[in-house]
Amino acid sequence: MDAGALVAVERGDRDTIALLKRELLGGRAPVTHGGIVGQVWRGGASRQAPLARLLPGLIIAALDNALGRRAGVLLGRSGGRDVIDAAFVLLAADGDWILTSDPHDLLTLANAAGLHVELVPV
Repeated sequence: MDAGALVAVERGDRDTIALLKRELLGGRAPVTHGGIVGQVWRGGASRQAPLARLLPGLIIAALDNALGRRAGVLLGRSGGRDVIDAAFVLLAADGDWILTSDPHDLLTLANAAGLHVELVPV
């Protein structure tokens, strides 16, 4: 889930919430990373209740040295500049669905990474 997908949950987007519920009920935890959480979190469960309820159900990967370096290599390969997006794409595997508000940029990154993913606009 990119930042746009988390914002969609926060604003109550029914399609995004239904897709997430289906995945969670199927035993599949959605994945994001800490940099994406930082893009959307503004400091309070009371102000961001839907997001606060969702976060414990996600796998939130660390944007650490190894992932950061791999993202930098991907950016060099793709000509991109957004390390948050590059790191996010690198969390995916072939066949994964990526919930995103930015399918064009993520498609470029996924192609450069050699990944075959389904980009689901939110």
